[in-house]
Amino acid sequence: MTPFARLTATETKLFFREPMAVFFTLGFPPLLLVVFGSLPSFREPQDELGGLRTIDLYAPIVVALGIAMFAMTTLPQQFTAYREKGVLRRMRTTPVKPAAMLGAQLLMSTVLSVCTMLVVLAVARLAFDVRLPRLPPAYLVAYLLSAVAMFSIGLLVAALAPTGKSAGAGGTLLFFPVLFFAGLWVPRESMNDVLRTISDFTPLGAGVQSLQDAAAGDWPQLLHIAVMLGWTIAAGGPAARYFRWE
Repeated sequence: MTPFARLTATETKLFFREPMAVFFTLGFPPLLLVVFGSLPSFREPQDELGGLRTIDLYAPIVVALGIAMFAMTTLPQQFTAYREKGVLRRMRTTPVKPAAMLGAQLLMSTVLSVCTMLVVLAVARLAFDVRLPRLPPAYLVAYLLSAVAMFSIGLLVAALAPTGKSAGAGGTLLFFPVLFFAGLWVPRESMNDVLRTISDFTPLGAGVQSLQDAAAGDWPQLLHIAVMLGWTIAAGGPAARYFRWE
C-alpha cells in the first residue's frame, strides 16, 4: 500500500470506532427515508408534482442529507479533535503533508457516503417502489460532484475552527441552511422562483437538482455542475492553505 492508501485506511478504522458518528452518517439517512415513506401522504401521487409522489422527490434529498451529515458534523469535529489532542502535532513530524491528510479524509468520506447512497436507493426501491435512476453514470457524477463540494466546505470549517466546540457550531450553522435549500423542509419543486434560484447556487441545491435530473434520465445542467465545481475550488483551496497542525 502507498502511504496515502495506508493513511486513508487508518482514518477509516478510526472513524468506525465512533458509534455515534457511524450511526448518524451511515444509518440515519435510510432511517429517515423509512419515516418519510411511512407517511400515507408521501406515497400518494400529487398533481402539482406532475403525478410524482413526495417520496419520489425525497429520495435524492435524503441522499444529500447523508452528504451533509458527513461534511458538516463528522469532518470538522474529527479534525479539531485531532488538533486538540495533539494527534496532528505529532503527525507533523512525519512525512505526511496537509494535502495528503485532507485528501485521505476526503476519500474516506466520499467512499463511505457512496455506501450510504446505495443503501438509501435500495430502501427507496424495495420499500417504497421508488424508480431507480434512469441514467446511473450521470447520477454517480452528480453525487460525486456534490459530495466533494460539501466535503471541501467541511474541511474548510475544520481548518479554520480553533476548537471542537467552534467546529461543531460552525458546522451546525451551515448545516440547516444548506439542507433547507436542498429541499429537506420544502422540496425544490414547491419553492417560489426566488428560493429556487438561491437553491441553484448552493452546493446541495445544485446537487439535488442534478440527482433528480439523472434519475429522470438527463445529464446534470451545466449551471449546476459549475456551481458544485466552484464551491469545491472556493472551499478546498483555502482549506489546504489554512490547514493547521496545532
